[in-house]
Amino acid sequence: MVYLYGYGYGYGYGYYGMFYDPTYLLVILGLILGLGASALVNGRMSKYSRVRNMSGLTGADAARRILNNEGLYNVQIECLSKDGGDHYDPRTNTVRLSYNNYNGASVTAVSVAAHECGHAIQHAKGYTPISIRSALVPVVNISNKLSIPLIVLGVILSFNQTLIMIGIWAFALTVLFQLVTLPVEFNASRRALEKVEQYGLLTGEERAGGKKVLTAAALTYVAATASSILTLLRLYLLYGGGNSRRRD
Repeated sequence: MVYLYGYGYGYGYGYYGMFYDPTYLLVILGLILGLGASALVNGRMSKYSRVRNMSGLTGADAARRILNNEGLYNVQIECLSKDGGDHYDPRTNTVRLSYNNYNGASVTAVSVAAHECGHAIQHAKGYTPISIRSALVPVVNISNKLSIPLIVLGVILSFNQTLIMIGIWAFALTVLFQLVTLPVEFNASRRALEKVEQYGLLTGEERAGGKKVLTAAALTYVAATASSILTLLRLYLLYGGGNSRRRD
């Protein structure tokens, strides 16, 4: 996960090692946030994946019903060969569901499928944040690969501040991307809950369970974003603004 980028930096640079560098508190905090959010979402998804919905609809059935009722007949639904990785691909107008969510008739399966359909609806309606997010993808793919290597190279080259700052700004683009992702994910979950109620896909009690699943999933994005912000702050404290910790 993104917050793990923080590991390893600080070793051997300046007067501070792992046990004396106070910025490691930022790494630890990011790790706690990430592990906590991951445990919450895994627990809730696992719990409600064992609860069969009253309608007997699989995730694929629920997705098709939502899409058809929204007039999105052109959006395809595909089954992934493994569990996990559910997503909507705007390039091909395809909702891809994990094997268990595609074939399962659980509260989790319907909720996750509805969430991904929420993204398809966003795309069809021209929801601004998802358009911005899509525009940022190619830039972020590059910056994400170059940010840490540039910082490391700058440190190796006698703390070349230009390279270091370029790397930090490249990492900042990743943080910006995650910030834009937050309203996209929360809005998709809101749409999902509206559609499962509107089209009678889950009962009242089941919707409450679905809301818990989607809320936990959204919190993983919040945790990842917070962790990235902490990592960005740590990188700047260590290497930015001419405050690099050098060897004697």
